[in-house]
Amino acid sequence: MQHKLVIAEKPSVAMAIAAVIGAGERKDGYMEGGGYLVSWCVGHLAGLADATHYGDYKKWRYEDLPILPQTWETVISPDKEEQFETLKNLMHRKDVETLICATDAGREGELIFRFVYEKAGCKKPFYRLWISSMEESAIKKGFDDLRDGHDYDPLYHSALCRAKADWLIGINATRLFSVLYNHTLNVGRVQTPTLSLLVERDSAIQNFQKKKYYVVHIGNGTFEAASPPYTEKDEAEKLRKDCDGKAAVCTLLVREEKTENPPRLYDLTTLQREVNRLYGYTAKQTLDYTQSLYEKKLCTYPRTDSQYLTNDMLPTAETIVSGLFGTLDFAKDARLSPDYSRILNSKKVTDHHAIIPTAEAVKTDKSSLPESERNILLLLSMKLLSATAQPRRYEAVTASLSCGGVTFTAKGKTVKCEGFKELERRFRATLKTKPEDGNATKETPLPELTEGQEITVKAAMTEHDTTPPKAYTEDTLLSAMERAGSRDISEDAERKGLGTPATRAAVLEKLVQAGFVERKKKQLIPTKGGKNLVAVLPDTLTSPKLTAEWENALTEIAKGNADPDSFMRGIEAMAAGLVKEYAAVPEEKKKLFAPEKKEIGKCPRCGSPVYEGKKNFYCDNRDCQFSMWKNDRFFTGKKKELTATVAAALLSKGRAAMKGLYSEKTGKTYDADVLLADTGGKYVNYKIELKKTKKPKPKK
Repeated sequence: MQHKLVIAEKPSVAMAIAAVIGAGERKDGYMEGGGYLVSWCVGHLAGLADATHYGDYKKWRYEDLPILPQTWETVISPDKEEQFETLKNLMHRKDVETLICATDAGREGELIFRFVYEKAGCKKPFYRLWISSMEESAIKKGFDDLRDGHDYDPLYHSALCRAKADWLIGINATRLFSVLYNHTLNVGRVQTPTLSLLVERDSAIQNFQKKKYYVVHIGNGTFEAASPPYTEKDEAEKLRKDCDGKAAVCTLLVREEKTENPPRLYDLTTLQREVNRLYGYTAKQTLDYTQSLYEKKLCTYPRTDSQYLTNDMLPTAETIVSGLFGTLDFAKDARLSPDYSRILNSKKVTDHHAIIPTAEAVKTDKSSLPESERNILLLLSMKLLSATAQPRRYEAVTASLSCGGVTFTAKGKTVKCEGFKELERRFRATLKTKPEDGNATKETPLPELTEGQEITVKAAMTEHDTTPPKAYTEDTLLSAMERAGSRDISEDAERKGLGTPATRAAVLEKLVQAGFVERKKKQLIPTKGGKNLVAVLPDTLTSPKLTAEWENALTEIAKGNADPDSFMRGIEAMAAGLVKEYAAVPEEKKKLFAPEKKEIGKCPRCGSPVYEGKKNFYCDNRDCQFSMWKNDRFFTGKKKELTATVAAALLSKGRAAMKGLYSEKTGKTYDADVLLADTGGKYVNYKIELKKTKKPKPKK
């Protein structure tokens, strides 16, 4: 019997597919049944080999750069070799006639399959399963619509160019600047410009100079109008006096009927941004939780950059929306007539449509999910309902009033129809914490006014300070990454900005793990090392414009509109140019990345600072031999550690209280003060001073 081999990206996805196509018999590393074998890759089974596979590059040396492989090699992850052997054996089985690539339907999923396919030396024909939902109906439809695998060759070439470009710039730039500055400096084609965004914002905050300004307000208790801002307090105070108790004349009244359209559906980036704002989850956490929902068949494919559904999804959308209105508490009494025209647009869907809940999610008890996944599923549900709800309609009124020779402005708003805002408000009321709504404004109506009307007003002056830019959060940084370089790219470009929705979360995590960025609550702050790295790198590596153009070029390759070889020649030339241009740096700059030494105390012999080393606490004065060794027999014999806290106390007070000191004579522990008894010799001495116990007073 001939079989078709289906290869998924993860075991959970493989199991879901196997259940639908009848491969129910469990084997070692795969499932079998119904004429199918179903196995999986466990993520990235294979990847590009590191530099040491191309020569003697174990040591990082300037003279070895640039490293430009002539023939690229792939290697299997050491912890995944067993599963690769399973796949390889399955591919070469005589009863396997064709393969079906069922990895994630996107650029990286394509690369995962192709690397394994080529590494295994397989030549058999293969087809592509392209689905955005793990529901049974979607999987069945996907198998009915299989396409020849080579139709996706351009997507593969795009993914391969991405991997090679990251390798070339990452390996060469990282080694180059690490050698120049005697410190490991991770450089990446996306993460470095992202770090640059953070450093620029931090610099703007640090260099911000607060300035005062003054505003005069006039009103009669039913409305308030404001003057333009004044930089001089005296001018504002004079205007206040000129207006107080005087008549203001309404010179202009503008009424506008306005419509606020419902929001678009979520793509991955907008979901990550809103989840960070509402719940504080990182971009990576949001992707992980949403991926889990996808694998549980509760939402559609998360790694998407589209905010629309295809036109043929109308029946699906109608079924899900109808079901959600009946199962979500915050939506049950809402009187809204869904309009699906705004969320359907096949022309704006590339690889995957927007992220929405599935029909399975409607039937699922949300309380059975982990809180993190439940929060995201409810948010996806709210967004689908809001996106199909009615627009919000209101009348905006702007009144201009003249007083004291100055025009004051008053604004009011009268809501005619809440529309989708009603749903959003109901949803926000269910949140445990109520985050600030950055778009919220006062919405009080103005009293009835007529042009030419005179109103006696009271006047007041308020003092304000200009405010610095806000530090980036993951919400605002993801937005900045999405927009970065967009002014330099044509309007019809498919992708703009730094990275892709699928990679941005990983980029932020790498920056944090490398020590270039730290999280302070929701804020992302560049460290000293991060600031220095951006300062020493050339604009070619820190510019969002360049990396945005690269991402756009990769998209053009995926469309079949650009030559992969030409793109790679440009990347190789850039790597070689960097090495040639940056051959050396001034000696003083090499100290930029030296680790900061924290002073523990002052040396009792010479008064110089004492610092902590790996094995000791040492005097900074080279001529002074003072050193407190961490493995000193005095402490190890008492089963205690000479910590920085103990050392600091000894240096500042000459003594340190310690509990649980071990007695080698009695085998018992005791509490005592350790005294610094330095005699100026090669080794520092210590003494024990037992705690004095109070003798009981004799009874009278």
